Amino acid sequence: MILKGIINQLVEKKLEGTDGFLVSLTVDADNSIVVEIDSDSSVDLNFCAELSRFVEENLDREKEDFSLEVGSYGISRPFVLPRQYSKNVGKDIEILTKDGKKIRGVLNGVYHEYFSLETEKMMKEEGKKRKVKVNETVNFGYDDVKYTKLYF
Repeated sequence: MILKGIINQLVEKKLEGTDGFLVSLTVDADNSIVVEIDSDSSVDLNFCAELSRFVEENLDREKEDFSLEVGSYGISRPFVLPRQYSKNVGKDIEILTKDGKKIRGVLNGVYHEYFSLETEKMMKEEGKKRKVKVNETVNFGYDDVKYTKLYF
């Protein structure tokens, strides 16, 4: 079986000096390898092909046969790394809290232990009959949410 650590080192070596980063890597018992990458800017098909060729060139099919799939981590999928939060500051996101509440807003800050979300909420102001929209900044620890993803 091909070791996950070897694939990880190869991917990291190829990504070095780029704005790309590894999000997910799986190696099954039958040597099916799936590499998912992301980038601070964008991931294009040519770079995925280059990365795939680089990994293949550094593995020996004579020793062990394998299948390799390299792709972009989908923009509709939940964030799994703090770097994905950082690259999406200023964008609309949706979170699902551990207590089952969905909240949408603009990701406006990313910190070591938490991130900050600007939301709109309806509040009744003193002396007014109708509720008005008010912006509110709410902080969430990364462990306090089930998922965070871009909102379209």
